[in-house]
Amino acid sequence: MDGGGRLARSQRSPRPQADLKAAAIGAVVLLREWLGARRPTARSRRFARADQPPRLIAFLERHVPRRAGAAATVMLLLASAGLGVVKGGHLEQFVTGVSDARNALANSAGFRITAVAINGRRQLSQDEVLATGGVNGRSSLLFLDAASVREKLKANPWISEATVLKLYPGELRIDIVERSAFALWQLDGRLSVISDDGAVLEPYVSPRFLLLPLVVGRGAEAHAKEFLALLARYPRVNSVTKAAIFVGERRWNLRLKDGLDVKLPENDAGNALATLSTLDKEEHLFSRDIVAVDMRLPDRLTVQLSEDAARAREELFKEKKPKKKVGDA
Repeated sequence: MDGGGRLARSQRSPRPQADLKAAAIGAVVLLREWLGARRPTARSRRFARADQPPRLIAFLERHVPRRAGAAATVMLLLASAGLGVVKGGHLEQFVTGVSDARNALANSAGFRITAVAINGRRQLSQDEVLATGGVNGRSSLLFLDAASVREKLKANPWISEATVLKLYPGELRIDIVERSAFALWQLDGRLSVISDDGAVLEPYVSPRFLLLPLVVGRGAEAHAKEFLALLARYPRVNSVTKAAIFVGERRWNLRLKDGLDVKLPENDAGNALATLSTLDKEEHLFSRDIVAVDMRLPDRLTVQLSEDAARAREELFKEKKPKKKVGDA
C-alpha cells in the first residue's frame, strides 16, 4: 500500500519497448541501404557506363595477343624509316650498306674469297670479268649469289656463256665462253665490232680490229656471217673488196679498194660473184677505167665508165665518124 492507504500496482519499465523500436528502425535502415546497393540510381548507372571501355577496345583486349601493340609500333617505325629511305633516294646506298655489313661478318667468320680462277678469257682481263660479275674485295663467298653473278656476266656482250662455282671456304671459280670479233659494222657513221651472230661487242676504238672485214648498212650485222662466207669462196673478188654494203636490207653492193662499186642482184648473188671473178681473170675487169658494175639484171651486165674514160671514148667516136664529102646533099 502507498502512503494514502491505496493498494499499490506494479508498473513495467518502458526500456524493453524502446529497445525493440530502435532495433526495428535499424533493420529498416539496413534494408534500405542493401536495396539501394542492389538497385543503383540513374546517376550511378550513368557514371558506371562512363567508366566502362568501348566495345571495340574490350573486344581487342580479349582477343589480341599480348604485346601486339608494341610489335605494331615497331613495324610502323620500320615502315616509316623505309619510306624515308625510298623517298630520299637512298635505297641503293642502304642496300649496299647492309650487304657490306653482312659480308664483313662472313669474312670475319672465315668465308673471305682468297682465291679466284677464271678460265676461257681472251679479250677480257680478270679485273674486267670480276667487275662485270659484281665481285669485289668486300665480297664474301658465303653471301655471293652464283646465279646473279652468272647473269651479270652473260649481260656482257663479249661473254656468250658462263659458269660460276663456289668452293668453300674461300675459292671462286668462273668459266666463260667468249665471243670472237668477226667484223666491223658501220651504221649512221658509227663503227662497231660485231661477233658472227651479229652481237655488238664494243665501239671500234682499238687498232687490233683494223683488219676485220667491213659491212655497212642497217641489218648488215645480222646477215654478215652468211654473205662473208659466200664472198670468201671467190678469193679474186674477196681480196680486193673494201666493204660489203647491205642495201635496203635485201641485197649487197661491193665497194672495191680502188673505188669500184659492184651492184649484186638480190637473188643468186653467188652466181654473180662467180661471173665477176671470171671477168676479172679473163678480161682484167677490175683494172679497167670504170667506176661501177651493175649486175642486178640476170641477163646483162652494165658498166659505168669514169669521166676521163667516157670523155676519151666520146672523142674516139668523133674521130671515127666519117666526114661528109663536098657536094654531097
